[in-house]
Amino acid sequence: MHRVVITGLGCIAAPGNDVASFWSTLKSGTSAIGPTTTVPHEKLNIRVVAEIKDFDPAQHFEEKKLLLLDRFSQLALVAARQAVKASGIKFDGGLGAETAAIVGTGAGGMNTLEEAYGRLFNNGTGSSRQVPLTIPRMMISAAASHLSMEFGITGPCFATSSACSSANHAFGDAYWMVKSGRARAALAGGTEACLTYGTLKAWEAIRVMAPDTCRPFSGGRKGMVLGEGAGVAVLERYEDAKARGADIICELAGFGMTADAGDIVMPSDVGASGAMAMALKDAGLDPSEIGYINAHGTGTLANDSTETKAIKRAFGDHASKLMISSTKSMHGHVLGGAGAVELVAAAMALKDGVIPPTANYQRPDPACDLDYVPNEARQAPIRAALSNSFAFGGLNAVLALRRL
Repeated sequence: MHRVVITGLGCIAAPGNDVASFWSTLKSGTSAIGPTTTVPHEKLNIRVVAEIKDFDPAQHFEEKKLLLLDRFSQLALVAARQAVKASGIKFDGGLGAETAAIVGTGAGGMNTLEEAYGRLFNNGTGSSRQVPLTIPRMMISAAASHLSMEFGITGPCFATSSACSSANHAFGDAYWMVKSGRARAALAGGTEACLTYGTLKAWEAIRVMAPDTCRPFSGGRKGMVLGEGAGVAVLERYEDAKARGADIICELAGFGMTADAGDIVMPSDVGASGAMAMALKDAGLDPSEIGYINAHGTGTLANDSTETKAIKRAFGDHASKLMISSTKSMHGHVLGGAGAVELVAAAMALKDGVIPPTANYQRPDPACDLDYVPNEARQAPIRAALSNSFAFGGLNAVLALRRL
C-alpha cells in the first residue's frame, strides 16, 4: 500500500477563477452569492445564486473545441489545467497509462440539455432537429473523457455521480487506486454548471432554497443557494512525488462512505457519522487529531442540525473542540462539484494554517451548538481535517486530510 499525496490543485467557482483568488476570498469571509445575471429571472421566485464571474470560454478554448464542451466540461478542464501546472507533473514516459481520470458530477451537461429541449418544445413552434453533438456534450462522463484526452491519460477514466457526494466519491475512488497500486497517479475532482432556468425552477419546487443568502448553522437560516464551479486535484504516490521534488500540499490519508438506506431526501446522523468514523479509521487518525471539518453545511434546517448530531456521534467529547465551517456560505452549493471546491478549501486550510469562516452567520441555533468559526477566518495550525459530503439518497462520502 502507498501513501497518497496531493501535489496540485485547481479551482474555478464564484469566489474566484483560480485557487489563489478563490482562497483569498474565502479567507476574507466574503460571500460571492448575489442576484443571478445569466438566467432570466422574471419567473423565478428565488433569484440569488453563486455565479462565476468574468469567465470567457473563448479565452480558454478554440472555437472548434468549444463545439464539444458543455459548461460543466469547460470548468473541469480549466481547473484540471491549473492543477497539472501547479503540480508540475508530466504524463509522458508511460505515466499516462498508469494515471486515472475520475470526475464527479451530479447532473452533467444541463446547459446543453436545456438548450436542446428549448429548441424542441419552444411553445409549440420548436424544431425537431437537434445539434449533432448534443449527446457528447451532455453525457455525465464527458468531463472525465476530456481530461483524459487533454493530458494523454489512458488509464482508468470514468465519472462518478452520487448527487452532492459525487466529487468526494471521485476523490475516494482515485485515492484507493493510487493507494493500492492500481494507478500511480490520478486527476480527480468534480464539476457542476446547472444554473439554468429549468434547474432553478426544479430546486424551487423542493422548497429548500434561501431567498436571500446561505447561512449555514445559523439561527434564522432559510435554506441553500445554488452555485457552480469545479475543483481538480493531482494525486500521486508519496514516493513518486518526493522523488521528483514536487511541492506536496497535504496527504489524502483516508476515505469513508456509507448509505443511509432510509429517506431519499432527509439526512441521517447515523449514516453521516459512520462515514466520518470510517474515514478516520482508514487514515489511522484518532478523533482527537482532527482540528477542522469542512462541513457539508447546506444552510437548510434539516441538514445542519443533523450534521451537528453526526459530528457529536462521531467525535464524542472532542466535538466541542473542533473548528467547523461551511464554505457554501461563500461559494454556494456546487452540487456534484461541491466536494471538489471544498477539498481545495480544506487542503489550503491545512497548508496555510487558516480556517475559513462560515459567512453570513447571524446568531446561535440551539440545535447547532458547536464552533462554526462564524464570519471571520481564524489562524490555527492544524494537523488533520475532514471534508464532508452528504447527498440526497443518503449517500455519504468523507475525506480525511493530513499535513505532512
